[in-house]
Amino acid sequence: MAVKSTNILASLDVAQFFKALADDTRLRIVHLLALSDMRAGEVTERLGLQQNAVSYHLKQLRAVGLVRDRRSTADARDVYYSVDLNRLHTLYHAAGESLHQSLASEQRSSGETGDQIAQPLRILFLCTHNSARSQLAEAIARRIGGDSVDAYSAGSVVSELHPLTVQLLAEWDIDTTGHRSKTMDEFLGQQFDYIITTCDQANEGCPVFPGDPKRIHWSFADPKAVEDPEEQLRAFQTIRGELLTRIRYLLGLPHPRTGARIHLRSVDAPTEQA
Repeated sequence: MAVKSTNILASLDVAQFFKALADDTRLRIVHLLALSDMRAGEVTERLGLQQNAVSYHLKQLRAVGLVRDRRSTADARDVYYSVDLNRLHTLYHAAGESLHQSLASEQRSSGETGDQIAQPLRILFLCTHNSARSQLAEAIARRIGGDSVDAYSAGSVVSELHPLTVQLLAEWDIDTTGHRSKTMDEFLGQQFDYIITTCDQANEGCPVFPGDPKRIHWSFADPKAVEDPEEQLRAFQTIRGELLTRIRYLLGLPHPRTGARIHLRSVDAPTEQA
């Protein structure tokens, strides 16, 4: 992932980055939202803060471009907040380079270090129809995680894989032959490390799974709802790119049960099984 030089990135952005994260409350909010999208009320509850204080700090983080918001498709009265991980990554390294140029070069490349995973990471991606968002997420996680990740996906109702899901995965040489839409019922009773909902409806109706898995929500609008064919393709491409970013950062975390690290593969790496 390329790092922009501070010669390219405005020094004002770097100064705002330092200022934004110098505040302990904003730092805690970014830490919370970096993993899972949340509503302001959820942030308030998790951090034990007043609603008006959370709203103020979210506004400051949005002004710097570190936090984004999106209205819920399950309830239009709700707004989900998320961290722009690519911008956070860029500003983080630009901030280091602004202090000393060599600081920006100290990055761990995917697959260069880490322990061999003895227990594969188990992830279940959920959405409504299991035809687009969760299917893309499952395939991407399997591709870049290799044998170290057991990824699955399901929906609240059975559907069919959307043609654009198949097309976009084929562009990365991911074969979807044999892939099918599944319901959550097929996985009830199984244990997972992460349960990740990729639509707001699934987040609000997610069943309970054994073993106390980490619940994560990524608030994506349904790309199938976009009517114009060209706009729909762009919506699918945007979600595919955002999923790749989020999954890379998620798989870069230590294994929640063993602490081991995964050797991440390139999304372009050949594989025998998608």
